[in-house]
Amino acid sequence: MTSWPLKPLVDAADIVNDRVGAFAGVRQYVSTGDVDGTIIVRSEPVTFDSRPSRADLSAAENDVLFARMQATDKVVVVTNDTRKNLWSTGFAALRPRPHTHPRWLSFWVQSKPFTERKDAICNGATQKAITNDGIRKLTIPLAPLAEQARIVRILDEAEALRRLRSKADQATEALVSSLFDSMFGDPISNPKGVQVVRLADLTTKITDGVHLRPDYTGTGIPFISVKNITTGILKFDDCKYISPADHERFTKRCKPEYLDVLYTKVGATYGRAALVDTEREFSIYVSVCLIKPNKELIEPQFLAAAMNTAAVKRQADQRIKGIGVPDLHLDQIREFLLPMPHIDHQRRFANRVCEIRELEAAQANSRKRLDDLFQSLLHRAFQGAL
Repeated sequence: MTSWPLKPLVDAADIVNDRVGAFAGVRQYVSTGDVDGTIIVRSEPVTFDSRPSRADLSAAENDVLFARMQATDKVVVVTNDTRKNLWSTGFAALRPRPHTHPRWLSFWVQSKPFTERKDAICNGATQKAITNDGIRKLTIPLAPLAEQARIVRILDEAEALRRLRSKADQATEALVSSLFDSMFGDPISNPKGVQVVRLADLTTKITDGVHLRPDYTGTGIPFISVKNITTGILKFDDCKYISPADHERFTKRCKPEYLDVLYTKVGATYGRAALVDTEREFSIYVSVCLIKPNKELIEPQFLAAAMNTAAVKRQADQRIKGIGVPDLHLDQIREFLLPMPHIDHQRRFANRVCEIRELEAAQANSRKRLDDLFQSLLHRAFQGAL
């Protein structure tokens, strides 16, 4: 078995810092939250004047982008179709040199050795991320260009399977929203004739997490922030941990419990809700809103789905404050308008959602198996064993 020689990453690719120049009309903006693995799942049309402050990275075809944040595995190869996009400055951009195949570079950036080394040298007081100086400390195994191309063809086939899995996951995720729309309609225009009420009238408490950043520990009680909440799902993957003593102190005011609803209110991924479907103890940061439903009036699964509808997201978009970092205030969230159908209808919806969540769990297992196989192939590829 031949192990390809390790070279400095900047010998294989240049770090790109191209900023966005003035442009007319509308272009698509992609944030790190808009990328699932290696797939752009959404983008936002913006003008030069309306673009977020982070929409300030420009890239060329075949550039390789990866998320700078610690414990974030998102990689994009810019294509002819996406080269005019605006990209978040949360991405680092690498431009392959002539002796580096763009896909070889992108596969290395997805590998465990790269991500582990990247995470180890991330820094920052609030959100740890890798700087350009950190990138200059990274390395890459470099095979001859012809050999890179041969191995890339093999890895592309494995990547295609992962993309199919991701597309299936996205389709399943959309089922909850589609089911909600078909049963209850838009809570603003109200085509289904359902009563519309304020969120505050359906809950017993709406608050947020601790307003200080704790001392993290290697083990202990999970500490949840916005990065652990995707649409409809609370994830404990890659979460930070705090001591039991800090957890007890933080939850005196705000204790998440089974069948509460969490809602992201700060940052680029504001406006995402997740049902607390576990008895596991955890604390939350100030960027997360805790909603305790009045179960006599509203079914928690229904509430979580309602909070994820496009109609509620529009209300959040209209109320968002903050320059640079979007921020929803609790008083604004309390005024959201939601539909309140009869509780029996809500329960029928919740039963259907449970069936969808079971399907998602099976798909998650399938995705993990594919990811493990893919990492095994990457290991063999960069060890010269493919």
